[in-house]
Amino acid sequence: MAPFPGSGLAKGLAVTLRTMTRKSHTAQYPDVQPELPPRSRGVIGLFEENCTVCMLCARECPDWCIYIDSHKETVPPAAPGGRERSRNVLDRFAIDFSLCMYCGICVEVCPFDALFWSPEFEYAEEDIRDLTHERDKLREWMWTVPEPPALDPGAEEPKELAAARRTADKLAAQQAAEREAAAQDASRAPGEAPGRNGTGDTPGTTAEGGTA
Repeated sequence: MAPFPGSGLAKGLAVTLRTMTRKSHTAQYPDVQPELPPRSRGVIGLFEENCTVCMLCARECPDWCIYIDSHKETVPPAAPGGRERSRNVLDRFAIDFSLCMYCGICVEVCPFDALFWSPEFEYAEEDIRDLTHERDKLREWMWTVPEPPALDPGAEEPKELAAARRTADKLAAQQAAEREAAAQDASRAPGEAPGRNGTGDTPGTTAEGGTA
């Protein structure tokens, strides 16, 4: 059956009347900042200390928007008789966000956890050429990266945390042993050598060399 004339207008007016009676939820931005989900893809933060200049992120980027420059430095041997080694030193790390398509491949392929997603989104520029942000700006965004979600109660502790905890416990034990040894040395009488009495002779012997 064909709709009667004016039925479409009546449906539209009904939707308008229902909407007029509802309370509006207006986001008062920028006076009130939005609450973004922890996994929001805003910008990419750089943790420079973890970057080894492996160039994997730049090679895997489908837009070729990551620019990395580095140079090699010679590292002296860690122990006598060792040989010198060379390491890469990061000179430039920049991302052109006018080309970035926020796929997250660079974050996923980084083997040393040097790139992280930040929910920061207020980085608009008047000139498109200013959207190429250098490593100083990427480092600032690193501090806006939210903490990772807590593990499940029955989950296994990450290997990185377990190794760090063992190292910290070993260091604490060494420091406690050093403090105990220092306390024992301080408790001895002034001028008294370890293993000797006040006369300078070993315990259990006389000055003539005989036994007491």
